[in-house]
Amino acid sequence: MSADDYQEWLLSRRKMLTLLGAAGINMLTGCSSRGSGTREVNGRILSCIVTPQQTEGPYFVDERLHRPDIRSDPSDGSIREGLPLALEIHVSSVDKTDCKPLAGAVVDIWHCDAQGVYSDVMDSGFNTVGKKFLRGYQVTDTNGSVRFTTIYPGWYSGRTPHIHFKIRTDPKYMRAREFTSQFYFDDSITDHVYATQPYAQRGPRAPRNKGDGIFRWSGGDQLILTLIKSDTGYVGSFNVGLEIS
Repeated sequence: MSADDYQEWLLSRRKMLTLLGAAGINMLTGCSSRGSGTREVNGRILSCIVTPQQTEGPYFVDERLHRPDIRSDPSDGSIREGLPLALEIHVSSVDKTDCKPLAGAVVDIWHCDAQGVYSDVMDSGFNTVGKKFLRGYQVTDTNGSVRFTTIYPGWYSGRTPHIHFKIRTDPKYMRAREFTSQFYFDDSITDHVYATQPYAQRGPRAPRNKGDGIFRWSGGDQLILTLIKSDTGYVGSFNVGLEIS
C-alpha cells in the first residue's frame, strides 16, 4: 500500500466512522494507552493491553456460520488445503483499574486460503460467490475465550499474511457494538511455512510485514500471534483487550 493509498483509506475510514456515529452505532475502541493489566485463565496469566483496531477490508461477509472448524466449505464439504492452525483468542474488557473476561461476545474470523483466495466474493482475480470456506464465528465462554481450527493463511499482492477478526458484544443486535482488527505472523515462521506445499507453488511472497502499509501504520507489530509448533502444524493464541465506550 502506497502513502497515497493509505491516505485514501484513512479518509474513507474517517467518513465511515462519522456515518456510524450519526446512525447511533456503538463502537468498541482500541489503540489506547489508558487500559492495561493481567488476569488468569486456567492457571495462565494473560496480559490485558488494549488492542489496536485495523481496517475491516473488502472481504467481510456476515455468513452467520457458527462453527469452530472453518476449513470446510458447507456448499460441497471440501476442505481447504494448508498447514493446520489451532487458534485461541481471549477477549477482555479493559479499563484504568480492571481487566475482566468478556463473555458472550461473537468473534468472527476470516482469511484467504493458501493461494490468496477468499470465499464468497467476486474479485478481479477470482469469483467464489456461494463458497464459504475459511469463515466462521464462535461465542466467548465465561473466560472470554474462543477456539478455531483453520489453516495458515496464504498471501496476495500488497498484503502480508493476516487473519481478519471482528468482535461483536451483543449477538441479538449483530451490528450494534463491534471491534475489527487483524492478526499477523512472524516473518521467519511464514518463510518456513511458505517453503512447503501448497504455499510454495505461488512463488516468493511480497511484501513482508514491514512492507505492508496497514501493518506498518496501524500497530501490526502489536498484533502478531504467539505460535507454538504442534505435531501437525501450529497452535496460536492472542489476548484481545477492548475498551468498551
